[in-house]
Amino acid sequence: MANEENLKPFKPGQSGNPKGRPKGSRNRRTIVRQWLEAEEEIKDPITGELKTVQQADLIVLGLLKKARKGDVAAFKELMDSGYGKLMENYTQINYEALSDEDLKQRLEDLDNDFDRES
Repeated sequence: MANEENLKPFKPGQSGNPKGRPKGSRNRRTIVRQWLEAEEEIKDPITGELKTVQQADLIVLGLLKKARKGDVAAFKELMDSGYGKLMENYTQINYEALSDEDLKQRLEDLDNDFDRES
Protein backbone atom coordinates (compact mmCIF):
# COMPACT_ATOMS: atom_id res chain seq x y z
CA MET A 1 0.00 0.00 0.00
CA ALA A 2 1.31 3.51 -0.89
CA ASN A 3 2.45 5.85 1.85
CA GLU A 4 -0.26 8.52 2.12
CA GLU A 5 2.37 11.24 2.68
CA ASN A 6 3.72 10.55 -0.83
CA LEU A 7 0.31 11.34 -2.35
CA LYS A 8 0.16 14.94 -1.09
CA PRO A 9 1.08 17.69 -3.58
CA PHE A 10 4.19 19.75 -2.95
CA LYS A 11 3.80 23.10 -1.24
CA PRO A 12 4.38 26.15 -3.46
CA GLY A 13 8.12 26.67 -3.92
CA GLN A 14 8.96 23.19 -2.62
CA SER A 15 10.96 20.94 -4.93
CA GLY A 16 10.14 17.30 -5.50
CA ASN A 17 13.87 16.65 -5.86
CA PRO A 18 15.73 18.99 -3.49
CA LYS A 19 19.14 17.44 -4.28
CA GLY A 20 18.57 17.55 -8.06
CA ARG A 21 20.41 19.65 -10.63
CA PRO A 22 20.99 23.14 -9.21
CA LYS A 23 19.03 26.03 -10.71
CA GLY A 24 20.92 27.80 -13.46
CA SER A 25 23.24 24.89 -14.21
CA ARG A 26 23.47 23.97 -17.87
CA ASN A 27 22.18 20.69 -19.24
CA ARG A 28 23.97 18.57 -21.83
CA ARG A 29 21.89 19.96 -24.70
CA THR A 30 22.88 23.52 -23.83
CA ILE A 31 26.54 22.61 -23.55
CA VAL A 32 26.60 20.68 -26.84
CA ARG A 33 24.83 23.48 -28.70
CA GLN A 34 27.24 26.04 -27.25
CA TRP A 35 30.22 24.08 -28.57
CA LEU A 36 28.63 23.34 -31.95
CA GLU A 37 27.95 27.07 -32.36
CA ALA A 38 31.46 28.12 -31.26
CA GLU A 39 33.11 29.99 -34.12
CA GLU A 40 36.52 29.51 -35.66
CA GLU A 41 38.31 31.21 -38.53
CA ILE A 42 39.39 28.83 -41.30
CA LYS A 43 40.53 28.94 -44.88
CA ASP A 44 37.49 28.13 -47.06
CA PRO A 45 38.35 24.86 -48.83
CA ILE A 46 36.63 26.01 -52.03
CA THR A 47 37.49 29.72 -52.34
CA GLY A 48 40.68 29.79 -50.26
CA GLU A 49 39.45 32.92 -48.43
CA LEU A 50 39.44 33.26 -44.64
CA LYS A 51 35.99 32.62 -43.27
CA THR A 52 34.40 32.40 -39.82
CA VAL A 53 32.44 29.18 -39.38
CA GLN A 54 30.81 27.27 -36.57
CA GLN A 55 32.03 23.90 -35.32
CA ALA A 56 28.94 22.27 -36.83
CA ASP A 57 30.14 23.52 -40.25
CA LEU A 58 33.56 21.98 -39.64
CA ILE A 59 31.96 18.66 -38.71
CA VAL A 60 29.96 18.67 -41.94
CA LEU A 61 33.12 19.50 -43.90
CA GLY A 62 34.85 16.56 -42.18
CA LEU A 63 32.00 14.24 -43.17
CA LEU A 64 32.15 15.59 -46.71
CA LYS A 65 35.89 14.92 -46.87
CA LYS A 66 35.36 11.33 -45.68
CA ALA A 67 32.49 10.81 -48.13
CA ARG A 68 34.64 12.05 -51.03
CA LYS A 69 37.24 9.41 -50.10
CA GLY A 70 34.60 6.69 -50.39
CA ASP A 71 33.24 6.42 -46.82
CA VAL A 72 29.71 5.18 -47.51
CA ALA A 73 28.50 5.81 -43.93
CA ALA A 74 29.63 9.46 -44.14
CA PHE A 75 27.92 9.83 -47.52
CA LYS A 76 24.69 8.31 -46.16
CA GLU A 77 24.75 10.63 -43.14
CA LEU A 78 25.19 13.67 -45.39
CA MET A 79 22.42 12.57 -47.74
CA ASP A 80 20.03 11.80 -44.87
CA SER A 81 20.78 15.17 -43.26
CA GLY A 82 20.54 17.14 -46.48
CA TYR A 83 17.67 15.39 -48.21
CA GLY A 84 15.95 13.31 -45.53
CA LYS A 85 15.96 9.56 -45.08
CA LEU A 86 14.75 7.50 -48.01
CA MET A 87 11.07 6.63 -47.95
CA GLU A 88 9.72 3.11 -48.21
CA ASN A 89 10.98 1.50 -51.38
CA TYR A 90 7.83 1.78 -53.50
CA THR A 91 9.45 -0.03 -56.43
CA GLN A 92 9.16 -3.36 -54.59
CA ILE A 93 5.37 -3.14 -54.34
CA ASN A 94 3.31 -5.16 -56.79
CA TYR A 95 1.01 -2.33 -57.90
CA GLU A 96 -0.96 -4.62 -60.18
CA ALA A 97 -2.18 -6.56 -57.13
CA LEU A 98 -3.51 -3.41 -55.40
CA SER A 99 -7.15 -2.42 -55.57
CA ASP A 100 -8.00 0.92 -57.16
CA GLU A 101 -8.66 2.36 -53.70
CA ASP A 102 -5.30 1.11 -52.32
CA LEU A 103 -3.48 2.44 -55.37
CA LYS A 104 -5.17 5.82 -55.00
CA GLN A 105 -4.17 5.91 -51.31
CA ARG A 106 -0.54 5.04 -52.12
CA LEU A 107 -0.39 7.85 -54.70
CA GLU A 108 -1.82 10.30 -52.17
CA ASP A 109 0.79 9.17 -49.61
CA LEU A 110 3.58 9.68 -52.14
CA ASP A 111 2.23 13.12 -53.00
CA ASN A 112 2.09 14.07 -49.31
CA ASP A 113 5.64 12.79 -48.73
CA PHE A 114 6.82 14.86 -51.70
CA ASP A 115 5.07 17.99 -50.37
CA ARG A 116 6.78 17.58 -46.97
CA GLU A 117 10.18 17.23 -48.63
CA SER A 118 9.73 20.44 -50.66
